[in-house]
Parts: sequence; C-alpha cells; structure tokens
Amino acid sequence: MKCKKCGCDTLIKTGDWYKCANCGAEFFDTQVQLGDMKSPTMEVESIEQNAAVLNNNENDKPEETDNGKKKKKKSKLRDAIDFCIPIVLAVIVAIILKTFVFANAIVPTGSMENTIEEKDRIIASRLAYINSDPERYDVVIFKYPDDETQFFVKRVIGLPGETVEIVNGIVYVTKTDGETIQLDDSFVTNCTPTGDFGPYEVPADSYFMLGDNRNSSWDSRYWDNKYVHKSKIEGQVKFRYYPSFGKIE
Repeated sequence: MKCKKCGCDTLIKTGDWYKCANCGAEFFDTQVQLGDMKSPTMEVESIEQNAAVLNNNENDKPEETDNGKKKKKKSKLRDAIDFCIPIVLAVIVAIILKTFVFANAIVPTGSMENTIEEKDRIIASRLAYINSDPERYDVVIFKYPDDETQFFVKRVIGLPGETVEIVNGIVYVTKTDGETIQLDDSFVTNCTPTGDFGPYEVPADSYFMLGDNRNSSWDSRYWDNKYVHKSKIEGQVKFRYYPSFGKIE
C-alpha cells in the first residue's frame, strides 16, 4: 500500500491507521471492520455486489403487466418466432386459397375478345362446380386436352350428350331430348363467325368449348382431343382484376 499523498510505499500501521514515514500523512485502514460496522469502502463494495446480484435476479423474474399479472421476458429467439408466425400463417392461407378456392391466370391471347382482352388478369372460382355442373355459356378455365401443362379460357358451348354443328359460322346444338336450337352469339362481338364444322357428339361428363373471338380462337374445333372432361375444369371465371376490374359473363 502506498501513501495517497506523496506516493511513498513506507507506511507504518498503528491500529486502524497508517502513517507515512516520508510526509507524515495518516490514513484510515478502509478494509477494517469493527463489530457490525464496515468501513465506507467496504460498504460501497458490498452495495455494488448486492446490486449486481439483484440485477441478475430481476432478469430471471417475470415482468409485471398493467393488470398485475406476471409475464416472463421474451428472448430474442421468441421475438423472432412471434414476428414470423403471422407471415407464415398468411402464406399458408394464400396457398390454401389459391389451391382450393381461387384460380388466378393471365390470358395470353385475344381468343376471348371482347369478353376478356389479351393480357387481362382473371380470377376463377374453384368452388363453382363442387355441387353443380358447368352450364352452357359459362366461361371456364381448364387444362388444355392436347397438353395439360397449359391452361385455356373458353366458353362452354356443348354439354354432355349433345351434338354440336356449326354452319356458316352459326352454332346449332341438338340437346339430349332431341330438340335442335340455334345458340346465342351476342357475346361474339369482335367478328362475324364463319365456317362449317362438325357435327360433334359430346361424350358424357365432357364439354365442347369455343372462344368468343370465334374466327381467331384455338378451341374444340381444332384440337386433336376435342372435348374437356369435367375433372379438367379448374373453375368458372368470375372477374377480371387487371388492368381494369369487371365481372365476366
């Protein structure tokens, strides 16, 4: 121990005091403890030690909320998990909706003009035919029969068991009860249909499809496999949402 005044390391201890042999300065021995009394230095060290212990204990204690209940402090890992959970749930919900409820597609051609324009983004309902069958004039999205990796959008024209024939661009359908009718073509607004095709006998559980842009549509008239089985229909097109919003009928 050195003198705090002159730095001399020759101190003479007398009881609880030190005396410097060089300058005569006297210092109390701060490490001494008399009975229940501690020196100021020892008291400060004790307080600091107790504070450190209390701080460690507080970190392990639950926090008190406004209603008086206790909750444990969250770790960084827990914070990260809490942050990710809503994102993961949102992704799962989106996947479920896309897989089982909605079909989303971009129409790459003008074969359905003017009902659906080229590059329109559309939404189809996968639930439309859960408890019912497609009806004539429904606009549907389906797997292309000649290449099921592709999806087409067309209008249902011929129903199961019917016979479809096109004469001078006019579509005639002989229904299952034997009645022959001329189909509505009011939605064919981009051209005057031409050509003779058929007759086509639609198999059970299958459908004959035509595009609304009748003279510029690659549809059942030209496919090798001319009919779309119900199981290949992904859904009924309900809306376009880009570049403009509108209902598809």
